[in-house]
Amino acid sequence: MTETITTPAAKGLVLGLILIVVGIGIYFSGIDMNSSIKYLSFLIFLAGIIYFINQYGKQVNFNSTFGNYFAHGFKISAIVTIIMIIYTVVFIVFFPEFKEKAMDEARKNMQVKNLPDEQIDKAIDISRKFFMTFVIGFTLLMYLFCGVIASLIGAAITKKNPNTFQHQTDQAV
Repeated sequence: MTETITTPAAKGLVLGLILIVVGIGIYFSGIDMNSSIKYLSFLIFLAGIIYFINQYGKQVNFNSTFGNYFAHGFKISAIVTIIMIIYTVVFIVFFPEFKEKAMDEARKNMQVKNLPDEQIDKAIDISRKFFMTFVIGFTLLMYLFCGVIASLIGAAITKKNPNTFQHQTDQAV
């Protein structure tokens, strides 16, 4: 009896929802934005991609190649990236105080570097204008970059036992 193969979209949706719950939990717990807990969601993301690639390998009886495993993982990460961009935009719209907290943190970080007040004000004004663009760009790049890394790791560590003769006969038909 063969196991049905779960689609990357379904796995991406599950992982995206887990990350949303974790993100909301971190935000409402009141943890400082500069603490290392902010990396928890990326660790969950990396582990989830690797786990789902391994599960895919089991579902196909490890009868696949590195490229197929990588593609499966990257499709999952693309779905998660889209979900996280949508979540981030909706979150900022519903919780505008997040933007203000981010601006306050940025100001504090610049003051620690002893930058002139005029330069800090100018940087904060630019950040306010392009905040959504910066956040979307950061989310896109970070999730895709981490998705590539996780897909490479997952594809590398998942057992590969492709039946090349079967693949050649399937392609010839």
